[in-house]
Amino acid sequence: MSRRKHYHVYVVELSTDVLYSPRFLRGNPGYVKGKPCVYVGMTGLDPDVRFDKHKAGIQSNRFVKEFGLRLLPELYELYNPLTYDEARSLEVELGIDLRESGYGVWQA
Repeated sequence: MSRRKHYHVYVVELSTDVLYSPRFLRGNPGYVKGKPCVYVGMTGLDPDVRFDKHKAGIQSNRFVKEFGLRLLPELYELYNPLTYDEARSLEVELGIDLRESGYGVWQA
């Protein structure tokens, strides 16, 4: 039995104002000044719908609600759609890869 691939990994660009948050900075000791700050998540919804829900405060991550600017499909589009297990793993891997590249990264 094959698993239905309807999950998505997504990346939201955050305003650099998020760098004023001590919590965000503590989570990103290797942040390289000038690199983007992002939120990496996974969802069973279309990423556009999920982003709108974040911004509306519906099951929202605080950093996305306050500092979310836009989706960055160039960082995730090629991976979707995924099974739940694939999305769960890729969310972590993508966050690690971006953080190792100097991005400021937040994950729930």
